[in-house]
Amino acid sequence: MAKEIERKFLVRGQEWRSLVEDRIRIRQFYLASSPGRSVRLRISNDRVATLTLKFGSRGRERDEFEYEVPLDDAREMQDQAVGRVIEKTRHHVSHRGYLYEVDVFSGDLSGLVIAELETPDDVPAAELPAWLGREVTGDPRYYNASLALGDAPEAVA
Repeated sequence: MAKEIERKFLVRGQEWRSLVEDRIRIRQFYLASSPGRSVRLRISNDRVATLTLKFGSRGRERDEFEYEVPLDDAREMQDQAVGRVIEKTRHHVSHRGYLYEVDVFSGDLSGLVIAELETPDDVPAAELPAWLGREVTGDPRYYNASLALGDAPEAVA
C-alpha cells in the first residue's frame, strides 16, 4: 500500500505549455464510488490499464492500491462504468525539482485544467509556479470521482 499525498490547483494561462516534458492520453472510469472510497480503471496511451483503489478523505492524504490489469479486460469493464468516462491528456511539467501533472480535460469537462503535485513536502506558496491558480486540494468537486459522477465544476462552465 502506498500513501497518496497530493495537492491540486486550477491552472491559469498557457505559460506551462512550453515546459511540458511528456504527455499521456488517459481514459478513466469508475466501477464504484462512495464517500471515502473508490474503484477506478485507467487506460494510459491505449496500452496500459491500471486498477486503483483509494480509501480515505483526509484532504491531501489517502491510502492507494494499484494493480495492472489486462488491457482487453479493462476495455470490457468500461461497459460497467458508473458516471461519465473521463478523457484527459496529462502533461508532465517540472518546476524547482518537483513534478507537476497538468491534466487538460476533454469531452464534457473540456475547459478544465488541473495541476497535481504529489509530494510529502510542504512546498511554500513562494516556490509554486506562477501559472498555478487557486488551490482546490480537499475540494471534493475536483476529485476525479466527482468529475465522473457529478456536475462539472464552475471552472468548466
